[in-house]
Amino acid sequence: MAKKKEKAAAREEPLKLFYIFYNQERWDNWIKTLRESRFETEPGSEEMPEGFTTLYNFSMDVTISVLKIIRLYQNGRFSKEEALEKLNEVEAIVMGEAPSDELEDYVESLQLSLLVLFAGCRKYLDGQYSRDIKALVKEGRKVIESDMEKALDIAADIAANVIDGAACCGRYVKDDLDQPTLFDEWLIEIESMAEAVSSLKNFDEEAGEE
Repeated sequence: MAKKKEKAAAREEPLKLFYIFYNQERWDNWIKTLRESRFETEPGSEEMPEGFTTLYNFSMDVTISVLKIIRLYQNGRFSKEEALEKLNEVEAIVMGEAPSDELEDYVESLQLSLLVLFAGCRKYLDGQYSRDIKALVKEGRKVIESDMEKALDIAADIAANVIDGAACCGRYVKDDLDQPTLFDEWLIEIESMAEAVSSLKNFDEEAGEE
């Protein structure tokens, strides 16, 4: 029996080598694409400038890559410690120094919104988070101006619920806000996380699938 378990473990271990979640080259390629994109609206055009579309796709690429780590943890391929290690590796790339040129504000804004992605994943892995989303949204909106760290902690609870399958946050995102708060930006990112979670429903059905 022991030998059978050893053989099974030996077959399982190499599968993890197939998964490459994010690397510096991938981040740098997105920065290059972003630098080549226009953020100015074309005269007479009602379409969103390509730069903002690229920025959204950039954000979703990071979001999906990170949630693949969580998916593998859910499927038993990674231990909690392994998942945290992979999460830390991606976070170190994403939260690195922003370009010191015209992209700085755009990339820093991206990084701020993605704070809730990493914080939410850690909350989920820890397993300790409030499940009353409505109350969390109300409290987060109340404290965002006075205590950003507390607001992020609250948003992370919401994100952890979404990773666990809860629905959020379309009905809480206010389209008519002239100046959305950072908490509103986090709710938008959590909605993107919900989309990513749904898209990864069948991820990892076969060994090495990406």
